Amino acid sequence: MGTISADQLARQACVYVRQSTPEQVQSNLESQRLQYALVDRAKQLGWTDVLVIDDDQGHTGSGPLRAGFERLLCDLCDGKVGAVFSIEVSRLSRNGRDWHTLLEFCGVVGALLIDADCIYDPRLINDRLVLGMKGTISEMEVATFRQRAQAALDQMAKRGELVRRVAIGYVRGSNNRIEKDPDERVRAAIEMVFNKFAEFGSVRQVYLWLRDQDIKLPAVTSAGPRAIVWKHPLYHSLLSMLKNPIYAGAYAFGRTRSTVRIEGGRKRIVRQKRSKQGQWAVLIHDHHDGYVDWTVYQNNQALIANNANAKGDVVRGSVRCGTGLLSGILRCGHCGTKMLAQYPGPTIIRYSCAGRCRDPEATCCVMFGGLRADRMVAEQVLEAIMPLGVEAALQAIDSLQGCEDERIHHKGLALQQARYEVTHAQRQYDAVDPSNRLVAAELERRWNEALKMQSHLEEELVALRREQREPVSEATRKELLALGRDVRRLWDHPDSPPEFKKHILRAVLKEVVATANGDTIRLVLAWQGGDHTELTFEKQRTGQHRYVTADETLVLIRSLARIQPDSMIASILNRIGRRTAHGQSWTAKRVCSVRQHHEIDAYREGERQARGELTVREVACMLKVMEGAVIYLIRTKRLPATQACVKAPWIVLKQDVDKYIATAQTKGPRERDPDQVMLDFQ
Repeated sequence: MGTISADQLARQACVYVRQSTPEQVQSNLESQRLQYALVDRAKQLGWTDVLVIDDDQGHTGSGPLRAGFERLLCDLCDGKVGAVFSIEVSRLSRNGRDWHTLLEFCGVVGALLIDADCIYDPRLINDRLVLGMKGTISEMEVATFRQRAQAALDQMAKRGELVRRVAIGYVRGSNNRIEKDPDERVRAAIEMVFNKFAEFGSVRQVYLWLRDQDIKLPAVTSAGPRAIVWKHPLYHSLLSMLKNPIYAGAYAFGRTRSTVRIEGGRKRIVRQKRSKQGQWAVLIHDHHDGYVDWTVYQNNQALIANNANAKGDVVRGSVRCGTGLLSGILRCGHCGTKMLAQYPGPTIIRYSCAGRCRDPEATCCVMFGGLRADRMVAEQVLEAIMPLGVEAALQAIDSLQGCEDERIHHKGLALQQARYEVTHAQRQYDAVDPSNRLVAAELERRWNEALKMQSHLEEELVALRREQREPVSEATRKELLALGRDVRRLWDHPDSPPEFKKHILRAVLKEVVATANGDTIRLVLAWQGGDHTELTFEKQRTGQHRYVTADETLVLIRSLARIQPDSMIASILNRIGRRTAHGQSWTAKRVCSVRQHHEIDAYREGERQARGELTVREVACMLKVMEGAVIYLIRTKRLPATQACVKAPWIVLKQDVDKYIATAQTKGPRERDPDQVMLDFQ
């Protein structure tokens, strides 16, 4: 038992006050009074200068950072403190490091430790032994309490009964069960978020759409009892909602874990660290009603993980703008890095290995033009999904016919809520004495605010209904079915966006691996089902380009140039649906340009007649019949003729016409058909 010296009385007395949690600070008021009463005890023992240190109120004694305790140690080191008062040693520290540091400092400067019962001098061996044992018992006591409490929590979690906080869209029911919120507006808002994510495939796009449509989502008030408020969503709120397994009907415990670090010579606990799904302590499927099933949840997590562009080559990345269809899923087969999609020109795509971006001195493993690669991969994908085209068209028709616009549905529910708020505010105003203006004025203001909100929502709902699409007509139904049967035409449609095509490719392909062997490019398509398809093509040499007239078109131009001028050739090619290498219609100048490039001579007047070739009109003049009769002779194969293509003029040799005339004169007139009956008109 230590004694108080005059030197110690001349110095300052510090009363250390601490409670472990904010709840204890608010509710355990008797403990506070006992600790602050130590000021009177210090004065009774002879101290006149008493300092109260209560900076650590609401902080645990085993925590790494305590401003009040640090302040106490600093004053001890400066020799200002003669005694440290505490209701019990556990208030000063709950870990061995801080406790023994305090004892060491008190022993060096000659300060006493005083609790409600005894006075201890750390310089005395017996007192030091007692204080050391008290500190060890206090630390063990806390560890035991924590172990027992954690074991109880783990046992509740294994049964799925540990529910600390209920997510938006759910409420705590009887027997601590999780149930869907009975508020239809809340449920509809949650379902809309998941439906829009399935449509857009990106959390950011869902966030931008909700902001653009001025749609608010439910949130829980941070203070006071649980209450739902409606406000514009935040990106991280949407991300947290889509990643929470509770919306898939699953109970999960242990999704976050604590890690301990040493920073600045002190222990620091970092609690918010996400664990992988396989490391969760408890995962119970079908624990309650979910907004989506578990398969959809798993697919959403994979999509969110792949959309993390910051992870670089590890993931595919989100679907971005640009016409390169293989962007994100194309990987170099030599070094394994993700290939970049570059756009040197408005209609040019080039894929190159990204390894050179990391090491500027390294050579590029693979580089090739992307248009041909995109076309070849798209052909394989279209061939695979062709049988599903009609089914997709029928689903699109059902969706257009049966689904109400989600915006209208959401605004309608918001309007119902606003009307209730108006009625509620009116009842409150009617119940108050009008002469009590202090209350009536505030209730009147609330009523007016509710009326303004109702009017605003009614105007928005009317505007949305004006924009609502018309019911599916029979023509639209037939067009959708036609597109379902011809997926290729839908794919090549000019209004079909590249982002739509990229989503389809990512739905059926895991990745595409590209390797180069000289001028040969080899693509290996890894399908989602596990199969692989190999494609090869040659790189374009210097001077080559994709704007090349089709060989069939060149053959036609070469044939028609012997019988028709350029203007007539252009007309024939347009009528049979042929296009130039740039996808344009034919003109006389374009036909002339192609002829000159391929060294095809132009048609000379009289050239055809010199070869003894006649047109249908010329044959009709020789036979003195109508042109239709000549066509009839050609189709019945009584007069030989040739045609370069459909819509091209028939060409008949003069010698064949002479032969036909000679044969017709030899046969004479046709005999009477005995099956025909002669009619005698009076």
